[in-house]
Amino acid sequence: MDTITQSLQNFYNTISAGLGNWGLQLIGAFAALIIGLWIIRMIMKGVSKGFEKTKLDETLQPFLLTSIGFILKLLLIISIAGIVGLPMASFAALMAGVGLAIGAAFNGSLGHIASGIMLLVFKPFKVGDLIKTNGAFGFVKEISVFVTVIETFQNETEIIPNSAITSNKITNLTKIGNLRIDMPFAIRYGSDIEKAKQIVLDVLLKDNHVLQEGASAPRVAVNNLGQNSVELLALPYANCENYWEVFWDTRQRIVEALGNAGYEAPLPQRVVTMTK
Repeated sequence: MDTITQSLQNFYNTISAGLGNWGLQLIGAFAALIIGLWIIRMIMKGVSKGFEKTKLDETLQPFLLTSIGFILKLLLIISIAGIVGLPMASFAALMAGVGLAIGAAFNGSLGHIASGIMLLVFKPFKVGDLIKTNGAFGFVKEISVFVTVIETFQNETEIIPNSAITSNKITNLTKIGNLRIDMPFAIRYGSDIEKAKQIVLDVLLKDNHVLQEGASAPRVAVNNLGQNSVELLALPYANCENYWEVFWDTRQRIVEALGNAGYEAPLPQRVVTMTK
């Protein structure tokens, strides 16, 4: 009986000692996690401020910040595993298994990461550029690991997966620095074409948002001879930030100037021949 009691007592002492040690390790790991995350947050703030001072390309900043944060957190997890007492070989095998599982679960997301790297390497656009892609039209606000953020002219925020961008057409309106905004308008056959062209050109020359020099100087040309009208085309150039001012306001001034000069909107015309 004494032998059984002694054995039970030894077993209890062994379990108690083990739980005590493991409990202390767990508390230490939890404390290390809290402190480690706080340190990482401070480091990331410092890195972010450092990027701003060095004037690093705004396109790269979100991507680098995300990558650095991921690496620091991975190192923290490895350190905590050491505190808990997990063998590094077993922990490495566990992390490899978890990595494979995550990779299978987020197969599409890995494609977004690869596409994000392509956007950063080949740079079809950068932060601040005015682009059209996937039905979105606006300024690029951020290129991150998984998505690109575009702010439209309607103040809508479009968040587009990177793989959807690289697999589709991208129109960069900022690459050259200015845009030509084609404005077709029509006058009736028999109207004074040269006078109409000069009226529209005068509007363009007086517009502060229309570029006036060199190859970007405005012009007006005959574009098409339609069934019922002569179609002319105003060709003003503008900086990207003035796109809508020219697109809307200048177009209105052209319509008003032609109306004030007596040019009426062309209507469908039919010639009827009467025979006896």
